[in-house]
Amino acid sequence: MSRGLFITFEGSEGCGKSTQVKRLAARLEADGVGVLLTREPGGTPIGEKIRHLLQFAPESTAMRPETEVLLFEASRSQLVREVIEPALEAGRVVIADRFFDSTTVYQGAARKLDARLVEQLNHFAVGSCRPDITFILDVDVATARSRMMRRVRPVGAPDRMEQEPVEFYERVCSAYRDLARREPDRVQLIDASRSVEGVEAEIWQRLQSAFPDQLQSPTAQRQSNI
Repeated sequence: MSRGLFITFEGSEGCGKSTQVKRLAARLEADGVGVLLTREPGGTPIGEKIRHLLQFAPESTAMRPETEVLLFEASRSQLVREVIEPALEAGRVVIADRFFDSTTVYQGAARKLDARLVEQLNHFAVGSCRPDITFILDVDVATARSRMMRRVRPVGAPDRMEQEPVEFYERVCSAYRDLARREPDRVQLIDASRSVEGVEAEIWQRLQSAFPDQLQSPTAQRQSNI
């Protein structure tokens, strides 16, 4: 059995990545492709505990950047070994709502931690597990914050990350664009200011172009080999 495909989605809060993750998963599943969804932080019992501490626990308001990055890496390390790697070995398509690029951008660029140290921590946490393709949903800060506030108002106050100032998210957006320029073979920058359907169509087109065989169901793959 061939190894599965690892797809990650990145972007600022309010960029629409969680919507696109669900839409891509639904499209693949409708075609008979085995899909696993993950999110960061979280995705495992240990990771979900860390997620609560990072985002919602009252104590998190006093959290230092150094503590934050180590908690994200701890959650990611567990997720890779408990969930992602076994799914890839089983030939499934794994779609992740955030992965190590979030730490490169949020804790490295936006929190201004040492970039080399963040890279080393990322490598320690994931080992050789790297995305085959990463979609960054790019949208301007004003639009992203407007979307974010519409999302959180019906359910309560913003979480700790959603309360960061505009300047923080300007650094986030800039760092994601820099990442796309540095790694064009893996990272795909998608204009997320358009309609949900338009963004979905471009993601699907780019995936089909890059990985036509991996997006087929097992039955279709067998038939194409006959």
